[in-house]
Amino acid sequence: MAVPDDMTSREPDGHRSLATGRLWAGGVTTAVVAALVVVAGVFIARRVLGIPVLAPRSVGNLGSSTTVIYAALAAACTLLATGLLHVLLLATPSPLRFFGWIMALADVIAVAAPFAQPASLPSKVFTAVINLVAGVAVISLLSGVGSSALRPVAPRTCGERGHAD
Repeated sequence: MAVPDDMTSREPDGHRSLATGRLWAGGVTTAVVAALVVVAGVFIARRVLGIPVLAPRSVGNLGSSTTVIYAALAAACTLLATGLLHVLLLATPSPLRFFGWIMALADVIAVAAPFAQPASLPSKVFTAVINLVAGVAVISLLSGVGSSALRPVAPRTCGERGHAD
Protein backbone atom coordinates (compact mmCIF):
# COMPACT_ATOMS: atom_id res chain seq x y z
CA MET A 1 0.00 0.00 0.00
CA ALA A 2 1.39 3.40 -0.98
CA VAL A 3 1.65 6.06 1.69
CA PRO A 4 -0.37 9.20 0.81
CA ASP A 5 1.55 12.47 0.50
CA ASP A 6 -0.04 13.83 3.65
CA MET A 7 -1.05 10.90 5.80
CA THR A 8 -2.47 12.97 8.65
CA SER A 9 -5.06 14.56 6.40
CA ARG A 10 -6.50 11.12 5.57
CA GLU A 11 -5.94 9.01 8.64
CA PRO A 12 -6.78 9.83 12.25
CA ASP A 13 -3.93 10.10 14.74
CA GLY A 14 -2.65 6.71 15.83
CA HIS A 15 -2.94 5.19 12.36
CA ARG A 16 0.53 6.20 11.22
CA SER A 17 4.04 5.80 12.46
CA LEU A 18 7.20 7.69 11.71
CA ALA A 19 10.38 6.00 10.50
CA THR A 20 12.72 8.35 12.39
CA GLY A 21 15.94 6.83 11.04
CA ARG A 22 14.69 7.21 7.49
CA LEU A 23 13.69 10.83 8.17
CA TRP A 24 17.08 11.83 9.59
CA ALA A 25 19.08 9.88 6.99
CA GLY A 26 17.18 11.81 4.34
CA GLY A 27 17.75 15.04 6.27
CA VAL A 28 21.52 14.50 6.45
CA THR A 29 21.65 13.63 2.75
CA THR A 30 19.62 16.73 1.93
CA ALA A 31 22.06 18.81 4.01
CA VAL A 32 24.90 17.54 1.80
CA VAL A 33 22.91 18.53 -1.29
CA ALA A 34 22.28 22.04 0.12
CA ALA A 35 25.99 22.52 0.86
CA LEU A 36 26.92 21.35 -2.64
CA VAL A 37 24.37 23.71 -4.21
CA VAL A 38 26.17 26.57 -2.46
CA VAL A 39 29.63 25.42 -3.55
CA ALA A 40 28.47 24.86 -7.13
CA GLY A 41 26.69 28.22 -7.20
CA VAL A 42 29.73 30.09 -5.92
CA PHE A 43 31.96 28.30 -8.44
CA ILE A 44 29.62 29.12 -11.35
CA ALA A 45 29.27 32.74 -10.25
CA ARG A 46 33.00 33.28 -9.81
CA ARG A 47 34.56 31.10 -12.51
CA VAL A 48 31.97 31.05 -15.29
CA LEU A 49 30.23 34.40 -14.89
CA GLY A 50 33.01 36.40 -13.23
CA ILE A 51 30.72 37.65 -10.45
CA PRO A 52 32.58 38.16 -7.14
CA VAL A 53 30.15 36.36 -4.84
CA LEU A 54 31.17 36.38 -1.14
CA ALA A 55 34.70 37.74 -1.67
CA PRO A 56 36.79 39.84 -4.08
CA ARG A 57 37.80 38.24 -7.40
CA SER A 58 41.41 37.95 -6.23
CA VAL A 59 40.71 35.09 -3.77
CA GLY A 60 40.04 32.39 -6.40
CA ASN A 61 37.26 30.36 -8.00
CA LEU A 62 35.59 29.22 -4.78
CA GLY A 63 35.92 32.45 -2.85
CA SER A 64 37.40 32.44 0.62
CA SER A 65 36.61 30.69 3.87
CA THR A 66 33.25 32.44 3.72
CA THR A 67 32.25 29.90 1.07
CA VAL A 68 32.82 27.10 3.59
CA ILE A 69 30.82 29.02 6.19
CA TYR A 70 28.02 29.63 3.65
CA ALA A 71 27.90 25.93 2.71
CA ALA A 72 28.02 24.86 6.38
CA LEU A 73 25.21 27.29 7.18
CA ALA A 74 23.10 25.83 4.36
CA ALA A 75 23.70 22.33 5.75
CA ALA A 76 22.93 23.43 9.32
CA CYS A 77 19.70 25.14 8.22
CA THR A 78 18.73 21.93 6.42
CA LEU A 79 19.22 19.92 9.60
CA LEU A 80 17.15 22.50 11.47
CA ALA A 81 14.45 22.10 8.80
CA THR A 82 14.61 18.33 9.31
CA GLY A 83 14.01 18.87 13.03
CA LEU A 84 11.05 21.11 12.22
CA LEU A 85 9.68 18.46 9.86
CA HIS A 86 10.11 15.80 12.57
CA VAL A 87 8.07 17.86 15.05
CA LEU A 88 5.41 18.65 12.46
CA LEU A 89 5.08 14.99 11.46
CA LEU A 90 4.55 14.02 15.10
CA ALA A 91 2.30 16.83 16.25
CA THR A 92 0.31 18.57 13.53
CA PRO A 93 -2.46 17.84 11.10
CA SER A 94 -1.32 18.17 7.47
CA PRO A 95 2.36 18.35 8.45
CA LEU A 96 3.72 18.42 4.89
CA ARG A 97 1.46 21.33 3.98
CA PHE A 98 2.62 23.33 7.02
CA PHE A 99 6.23 22.37 6.31
CA GLY A 100 5.94 23.59 2.72
CA TRP A 101 4.53 26.95 3.78
CA ILE A 102 7.05 27.52 6.57
CA MET A 103 9.96 26.61 4.33
CA ALA A 104 8.69 28.64 1.36
CA LEU A 105 8.46 31.73 3.57
CA ALA A 106 11.93 31.06 4.99
CA ASP A 107 13.22 30.76 1.41
CA VAL A 108 11.64 34.13 0.54
CA ILE A 109 13.61 35.66 3.43
CA ALA A 110 16.83 33.92 2.30
CA VAL A 111 16.32 35.23 -1.25
CA ALA A 112 15.69 38.79 -0.05
CA ALA A 113 18.54 38.86 2.50
CA PRO A 114 21.42 39.52 0.06
CA PHE A 115 19.78 42.78 -1.01
CA ALA A 116 20.27 44.17 2.49
CA GLN A 117 24.06 43.65 2.26
CA PRO A 118 26.67 46.09 0.95
CA ALA A 119 27.73 44.39 -2.30
CA SER A 120 27.46 44.91 -6.03
CA LEU A 121 24.07 44.25 -7.63
CA PRO A 122 25.30 41.22 -9.65
CA SER A 123 26.73 39.70 -6.46
CA LYS A 124 23.45 40.27 -4.60
CA VAL A 125 21.39 38.80 -7.44
CA PHE A 126 23.51 35.69 -7.81
CA THR A 127 23.62 35.11 -4.05
CA ALA A 128 19.81 35.34 -4.07
CA VAL A 129 19.71 32.80 -6.92
CA ILE A 130 21.95 30.41 -4.96
CA ASN A 131 19.69 30.79 -1.92
CA LEU A 132 16.60 30.16 -4.05
CA VAL A 133 18.01 27.01 -5.65
CA ALA A 134 19.21 25.66 -2.29
CA GLY A 135 15.83 26.42 -0.70
CA VAL A 136 13.84 24.76 -3.47
CA ALA A 137 16.11 21.71 -3.28
CA VAL A 138 15.65 21.46 0.50
CA ILE A 139 11.88 21.93 0.33
CA SER A 140 11.37 19.36 -2.41
CA LEU A 141 13.77 16.77 -1.01
CA LEU A 142 12.60 17.02 2.61
CA SER A 143 8.95 16.94 1.58
CA GLY A 144 9.62 13.66 -0.20
CA VAL A 145 11.63 12.37 2.75
CA GLY A 146 8.82 13.28 5.15
CA SER A 147 6.25 11.55 2.99
CA SER A 148 8.34 8.39 2.72
CA ALA A 149 9.04 8.38 6.47
CA LEU A 150 5.35 8.11 7.29
CA ARG A 151 4.20 4.51 7.57
CA PRO A 152 0.63 3.31 7.84
CA VAL A 153 -0.15 1.26 10.92
CA ALA A 154 -2.47 -1.67 10.35
CA PRO A 155 -5.47 -1.77 12.69
CA ARG A 156 -5.12 -4.30 15.48
CA THR A 157 -7.35 -7.32 15.70
CA CYS A 158 -8.75 -8.59 18.98
CA GLY A 159 -5.98 -11.19 19.36
CA GLU A 160 -3.17 -8.58 18.98
CA ARG A 161 -3.92 -6.42 22.01
CA GLY A 162 -1.04 -7.78 24.03
CA HIS A 163 -3.06 -9.40 26.81
CA ALA A 164 -4.58 -12.81 27.37
CA ASP A 165 -8.32 -13.28 26.80
